[in-house]
Amino acid sequence: MNISYKWLKEYVDFDLTPKDVCAALTSEGLEVDALEEVQSIKGGLKGLYVGQVLTCEKHPDSDHLHVTSVDLGRETPSQIVCGAPNVAAGQKVIVADLGCVLYDGDKEFVIKKSKLRGVESYGMICAEDEIGVGTSHDGIIVLPDSAVVGMPAAEYYHLESDWLIEIDITANRADALSHYGVARDLYAWLVQNGYKTSLHRPDCDTFRVDNHDQPIDVEIENMEACRRYACLSITDCEVKESPDWLQNKLRVIGLRPINNIVDITNYVMMAYGQPMHCFDADMVKGHKIVVRTQPEGTKFVTLDGEEHVLGPHDLSICNAEEPMCIAGIFGGKGSGTYETTRNVVLESAYFHPTWIRKSARRHGLSTDSSYRFERGIDPNGQIYALKQAAILCRELAGGKVSMEIKDVYPTPIADAKVTLKYDYVHNLIGKEIGQATIKSIVKSLEMRIDREDESGLELTVPAYRVDVQRPCDVVEDILRIYGYNHVEIPMQLKSSLTVLGEEDQAHKRENMIGEQLVGCGFNEILNNSLSKIAYYQGLNKYTEETTVKVMNPLSADLGVMRQTLLFGGLESIRRNVNHKAANLRFFEFGNCYHFDASRYTVNDPAKGYCQETHLALFVTGKHVSGSWIHPDEDSSFYELKAYVQNVFARLGVSAKALTTEESDNDIFSNGLTLKNRGGKVLAELGLVSGRLLKDFDLTANVYYADIHWTTVMKAVKKTQVTFSEISKYPSVSRDLALLLDSHVEFGQIEQVAYQTEKKLLKKVELFDVYEGKNLPAGKKSYAVNFILQDEQKTLNDRQIDAIMNQLITNIKSKLGAELR
Repeated sequence: MNISYKWLKEYVDFDLTPKDVCAALTSEGLEVDALEEVQSIKGGLKGLYVGQVLTCEKHPDSDHLHVTSVDLGRETPSQIVCGAPNVAAGQKVIVADLGCVLYDGDKEFVIKKSKLRGVESYGMICAEDEIGVGTSHDGIIVLPDSAVVGMPAAEYYHLESDWLIEIDITANRADALSHYGVARDLYAWLVQNGYKTSLHRPDCDTFRVDNHDQPIDVEIENMEACRRYACLSITDCEVKESPDWLQNKLRVIGLRPINNIVDITNYVMMAYGQPMHCFDADMVKGHKIVVRTQPEGTKFVTLDGEEHVLGPHDLSICNAEEPMCIAGIFGGKGSGTYETTRNVVLESAYFHPTWIRKSARRHGLSTDSSYRFERGIDPNGQIYALKQAAILCRELAGGKVSMEIKDVYPTPIADAKVTLKYDYVHNLIGKEIGQATIKSIVKSLEMRIDREDESGLELTVPAYRVDVQRPCDVVEDILRIYGYNHVEIPMQLKSSLTVLGEEDQAHKRENMIGEQLVGCGFNEILNNSLSKIAYYQGLNKYTEETTVKVMNPLSADLGVMRQTLLFGGLESIRRNVNHKAANLRFFEFGNCYHFDASRYTVNDPAKGYCQETHLALFVTGKHVSGSWIHPDEDSSFYELKAYVQNVFARLGVSAKALTTEESDNDIFSNGLTLKNRGGKVLAELGLVSGRLLKDFDLTANVYYADIHWTTVMKAVKKTQVTFSEISKYPSVSRDLALLLDSHVEFGQIEQVAYQTEKKLLKKVELFDVYEGKNLPAGKKSYAVNFILQDEQKTLNDRQIDAIMNQLITNIKSKLGAELR
């Protein structure tokens, strides 16, 4: 939401600087994102001065150029070549000096010393459109004789700068989506902080009905979607450019002026928060407006020329025969206000936020109007907005109000009633702020005190505060005006370093593992929880049937909740690879969502849905690149596996407690599944399948690990991490070359080894695999290293040989191995 500092001052009295205003708004919950000094004319007319043409002679080598000397109030005149037909000696003109920057839309060009047909020129005499003070390009600007030579053009045109305050409005603060809405909040802050101030807005005393020549009837067929509809007709309007003051107001906040009628409706919306629409009255067939839905398949062309298909879930503003507007969102082609329009109908309504939001998403339309209706506007502000717009139409377009205001409001929306107890306020805030302060704040926020006793207040909250319906909401309002910084932190909280609760412990572990991965060269990514349903077509584990579907998706690309972090990570990899960053290590913590139809019941539908946290690791590109001491080396599965094992080691999950199986998940071309002793899957890792890589236009291998963080955290809760001194006794290393059947995996050898020697065997590692020549068919050779160590004494040969013989015996008997 863009707010003009000067415009804001029209509604609330203060002498704060723009920076002070930003600090005040941020402290009360309207967080200011940016503060920028702006001019209503781009560039602020810098480098432009009033000059006087002293001489004007024809260019010796051109029929249309003139060589002039121009006095800019300096010691010597400036020679300027000018092509305007109306330039003449003695004129007062506007001159762009050397170095001045002029703008043509978004393009800019700098005035430099130049040579035109052999004659040097030291500036430019300007036309209106060249400096932004008008649209004429018929000739240069000729000023009256009273203009002072050398005066800056900004001073001559009384150009004043303004400050643009960009506020990040949260979804619950629809009341602050206007200048007056922000002024209300600022007023409450000023009162609480002891400033002398007042809040005011223009009255409607000058509103009057001139005649009854253009009556319009209104009928609301869908009372749920349209709670209130008011309109007014204005006749004999002259549609033209808006005056400078109105255009400047709109430009400062980023709106493009169109014509005086449309600009008035935009001004009212930005001033008071009430979206409005104007119809050409001649398009209102039957002199009747009907608010209704449309039959399925109704085609409708909006003002931008795009065709939309309407249905029974789209509310429309219609005349007696056809739709003219998608209610609260976008007007229809032909029913708007054009230069030929003479009579208009102004609309001011209250539409149900859900209806507007669904229609806007369905048609992919987002306008300033829909943005406000979606969040809930003031249901009691329609008539004020109509009267203000009518007053301006009479003043700026010469129009006449040609009917009494037609206001259809069958079921008024009531203000909220809230009972507020003082004890509740103090307990929730954590500090006693005093009854007088509480009453002062609620009054400054326009809440009415209906009844008061020793225990608390009975309040009426104005209906425009859609986010304040409960006592806790009122306390939040009180606290943001009182100031969060004024609530001291108790000493017992300051001195407490204890992390409580399972969620806090899990968050602490996330940070710990995240720091570990960053230390290993990873970068953290964060992707959308919404995903494309197309990603889950044709997979055996993550299927379309097990997705959690969104009822009202923003788009087809965001139609389901993600079942895996893989696809978001591949999108991130693709984006980086396309920007020439190919060597990547990413990690992401995030939730994944699944639907299980077998668990779903009508009585308890929540059982069918599952949400779990996962940790994803992605490795692609080069493991080593551009090193003078090491040749380039591609990333590999074993590199990824080491990262996963290090994560488990840091969490205290012993490698001995894990079993390894070949993964049957078809997102991998080759993969492993790590399980605990209870058979729970803790992680899946492997090489992403070529089909998926092709779908994402990736040519390099991508290695992906999916750590089931929720499951791992349950295992970690039962794991006590212990520490011991490094043994002062040496370890012993022994190698075995084993000939086995090709289907035997290393994990099976590892499992047999740890079952054979549980105390002294510390590590089992595979360092070579061979298949092929000189080996029998269906066989392969594993070279395995065994590390033995006794923490209490040095091992002797007899003990070592006994352990190794037992290992060989068990590996032979259980796996059919032979020693090579």
